[in-house]
Amino acid sequence: MTIRLSVEQADALETVANVEQRAISDVIRAAITEHIEGRRRDPDFQRGLQERIDRASKLLGDSPRTSKE
Repeated sequence: MTIRLSVEQADALETVANVEQRAISDVIRAAITEHIEGRRRDPDFQRGLQERIDRASKLLGDSPRTSKE
């Protein structure tokens, strides 16, 4: 996977990694994990995800699943 950053983002990322004495890739992975975990806890995101799953199921002829709240 490749990502493109602005010069400012790359500089800021390098600074954070240097201050934390971590590899840039470790800082990126931690940020991605934090972002994904935040979405998993976000009720609005989960509703949107369930709506898309239900829509895809209908298109495929499957019966939609009910959300567990």
